[in-house]
Amino acid sequence: MPSRKPNSRKPVRKTRGRIVLVLGGAASGKSENALRIAGPRGPRAFVATGQGLDGEMAARIARHQATRSADWETVEEPLEVEAWFAKHGLQYRTILFDCVTLWLSNLIGAGANEAAIHMRVGALLKSMQTACSRVVIVSNELGMGLVPAEPATRGFRDLAGRVNQQIAGAADEVHLVVSGIPIRLK
Repeated sequence: MPSRKPNSRKPVRKTRGRIVLVLGGAASGKSENALRIAGPRGPRAFVATGQGLDGEMAARIARHQATRSADWETVEEPLEVEAWFAKHGLQYRTILFDCVTLWLSNLIGAGANEAAIHMRVGALLKSMQTACSRVVIVSNELGMGLVPAEPATRGFRDLAGRVNQQIAGAADEVHLVVSGIPIRLK
């Protein structure tokens, strides 16, 4: 019987982060599904873009925080998400980014135009891929409802749709959550 040579291959080191996009409407269960996809393995970071600027939003944020276990490190980053990923992304096995839509709203409120936003999304995706982590991104699917009456609201809906397409194009997986039921699209 011929002797076998021992496997001399070195272990393959992951060189690119895995990006999972979770889309859904308001109160669809997308954040809960994103937590499930993220899994229990740490170290884990939850990058939150929401700001408790009024009582209702503060209560909403508190409800979201209550759904996470204590081993999540919460990072409140309303604007400089891509810079945070570039600086800290290598420190975590799993990063959950919730949510793109609030981040876009924050960027627009800070005066960013559409071209600048798309450049920042590109930088964010590059930082996420460089992080070598599992990155789960949550975003609202705004294009399935009524057409808004105001031009600015229609413009935001359309921008969110284009940004979601940009992220989905770079993502390894895309899930849509409808009434708490996830559907894998990619």
